[in-house]
Amino acid sequence: MFTGIIAAVGTIVERTPLAGGQRIIIDTAGLGLDDVALGDSIAVDGCCLTVVERVQAKAAFDVSLESIARTAGFDLGRKVNLEKALRLSDRLGGHLVSGHVDGVGTLREFSQVGESWKLVVETPPGLGRYIAEKGSITVNGISLTVNAVSDGPGAAGERTTAFAMNIIPHTLQMTNLGVCRVGDRVNLEIDLLARYVERLGA
Repeated sequence: MFTGIIAAVGTIVERTPLAGGQRIIIDTAGLGLDDVALGDSIAVDGCCLTVVERVQAKAAFDVSLESIARTAGFDLGRKVNLEKALRLSDRLGGHLVSGHVDGVGTLREFSQVGESWKLVVETPPGLGRYIAEKGSITVNGISLTVNAVSDGPGAAGERTTAFAMNIIPHTLQMTNLGVCRVGDRVNLEIDLLARYVERLGA
């Protein structure tokens, strides 16, 4: 489990094909790996990955084809948000995050409003029903609050949902949102409670 509070922004510095996926090596920058052992989990842009090798500030992860297909990808040189797995003694500063990406959204608007920024993301079809105003959402592993939700036709004509969030300067500085541009794909994870509410109502 994670909290959606990003600890560092790393860079994918190597990518090697493997049978059934690829191995990526991330320069973890200021994350600090002294307390990270092989087999531990780290959220990489919101996707829970297992550490398979560690050398100084670099960590290696084996990524399956399933994870590659269901995320915004792990391109060489990509800046990625990093968070170590939650310990029971840690403060829960964001919200409970599983590290399982539910879909890939598209950044439709990123505009400055006063001292903050307005971020609007369009969801893939079917995911919008789980997003609610003032609810929690995870974007590239970042715990954020939804300010507004609107439903309508997407770029391809299918029904989709767009949601807006306010990004404060600290979040922009401490995450990879600072290098995001309109049209970029982002990993989304819905609030855990939404999954169970749907199941209970089935």
